[in-house]
Amino acid sequence: MVMEGNAGTLYGRLNRASTRGFLAYVAAGAACAAVLACFVLSAADPRAAAGRNDGLLRLASRSARVWPDLAFNWRVVVATVIGFLGSAFGTVGGVGGGGIFVPMLNLVVGFDTKSAAALSKCMIMGASASSVWYNLQVSHPTKEAPVIDYKLALLFQPMLMVGITIGVELSVVFPYWLITVLIIILFVGTSSRSFYKGIIMWREETMILMETREREEQSKAACAANDVVIDPSYEPLLTQPQPKVKSALETFLFNLRWKNILVLMSVWSFFLVLQVLKNNSKSCSTFYWVINILQVPVAVSVFLWEAVKLCRESRARRMNGNSECVCEASIEWSPAQLMFCAFCGLLGGTVGGLLGSGGGFILGPLLLELGCIPQVASATATFVMMFSSSLSVVEFYFLHRFPIPFAAYLIFVSILAGFWGQCLVRKIVHVLKRASLIVFILSSVIFASALTMGVVGTRKSISMINNHEYMGFLDFCK
Repeated sequence: MVMEGNAGTLYGRLNRASTRGFLAYVAAGAACAAVLACFVLSAADPRAAAGRNDGLLRLASRSARVWPDLAFNWRVVVATVIGFLGSAFGTVGGVGGGGIFVPMLNLVVGFDTKSAAALSKCMIMGASASSVWYNLQVSHPTKEAPVIDYKLALLFQPMLMVGITIGVELSVVFPYWLITVLIIILFVGTSSRSFYKGIIMWREETMILMETREREEQSKAACAANDVVIDPSYEPLLTQPQPKVKSALETFLFNLRWKNILVLMSVWSFFLVLQVLKNNSKSCSTFYWVINILQVPVAVSVFLWEAVKLCRESRARRMNGNSECVCEASIEWSPAQLMFCAFCGLLGGTVGGLLGSGGGFILGPLLLELGCIPQVASATATFVMMFSSSLSVVEFYFLHRFPIPFAAYLIFVSILAGFWGQCLVRKIVHVLKRASLIVFILSSVIFASALTMGVVGTRKSISMINNHEYMGFLDFCK
């Protein structure tokens, strides 16, 4: 099809613009965070609060663990419907859906915030695993390559895991209202930018479809004017070779890259061991901080290993006059671009740690920003989230953070939703020839997450104000 042939050119042209806009937005968000932090530090000093004589202001106590029973009732039915739709659309967009799952489990089902975040990780793991299984069985829409970009996965996964650790630590210190404000600012910006990108893609796809129809009509008109009659018994002397169609097993084996998967599994295992050791150590002890710091050199080493490979291969291709991109990202890899990717990986992981998601709310839009076509951006983001979310699930299992029956049920729902969501949306994209639908889904899920997080955050902040609870920064070691 002409449409498929133009797809790579279309999305490459759309995304060759530099990431300056996205970088400027992230910088603006960081500036807002700094201003808010300074305001909170000056307005909510715990020493000043302790010196008050009215005794009305008190530190917010940690919420007690609340685990509702798994029983057939309206709450479970509503949670199932929301979880199914959130998992289906979240995996298609490559964002997971943690911003929807946590409020749903907290408000609808009745779990406490920490348990809701842990169960959210379970749902993201199930949905992303089924999505990865589906993506391993489909071919790349524009070229002979896996739909999962393993090079980008290796580049982002280590920094994402370090960011998740940072986010979890900050969630202990940051007040809930500040986390809510920062996430809303970030989510509204990324969803708006993704929506704008989707509109541009939709317009370009419309132009390509119109050009394709015009060519087909001209071809039909030319054939009708010539009225050439071909003898049905005629056989050409030279038969044209037909392209070989891969079987499902051949496609699956072709899409697997065992070397890259083993590297990712090694990083995953190392981080898991460190997390288990950290959780079994005394908070703020010397051993605790040593284990925390050990994650950084491991992540940086893997990141630099992949970054150097990308830079060298990109430079070698440019010297040979080859304009083909090293990976799915249609940019020229340079130290500045790699530093930007490292920063965004840390940012995505930090947001995931604060929110209880897999980091896809940053990674999905970022991959589009780097020039990946929507199918590859979605597949790669869910592949990375499968590792980050499964690491958290195993860790939460050892910490007894979620009830096993409820987790198993939600994982089952998410697995079904992730697979059928991918299958349905990909077929719609194939029929309509509009991959921009994936971008619109991504934008919608992020915006819905901003709304739900805003509702929950506002509700909890008002409750804390009415109860005269302390709303400043908390002590990490207490």
